[in-house]
Amino acid sequence: MTSFPDPGPRGQPAADRSPGRERDPGSLDRRLDALARQPFRAKFHLRGRDRATAELKGPATIRWHAYDLIAKRLAPAQPYKDGKQTPYRGHPVFVAQHATATCCRGCLERWHGIPKGRELTRAEHVYVVDVICRWIEREMTGGAGAGAARPG
Repeated sequence: MTSFPDPGPRGQPAADRSPGRERDPGSLDRRLDALARQPFRAKFHLRGRDRATAELKGPATIRWHAYDLIAKRLAPAQPYKDGKQTPYRGHPVFVAQHATATCCRGCLERWHGIPKGRELTRAEHVYVVDVICRWIEREMTGGAGAGAARPG
């Protein structure tokens, strides 16, 4: 199991971070914990309708939605309106994308080491969905870094 150091002061990831090595929940949790220490990322939590949607639809449906949304909005080599394509609310996946730095290709490159300018591989696509779904799971269960107990 690979241990990942915190990003530097400008949020730059370590060069050895690659999606293929972070498939277990422990690795994903370490990555999410590092992201949660960034002030911008830390303010995102599932609340209101977004939380209700996650509860109503359940993890399997949310995973399917995440896979579909990433395929349409993030996986292409040149996503439409890249950097502005992810709303801040309206679906739990959108909130999770901002919290996990999977909202645009720039954040994917900076935080997850997935380069811009080419289509996501199947493994990268699945990795992004895993990161998003793990964050949602933590939010819904009150796990590490979750905002379930915080007023909102």
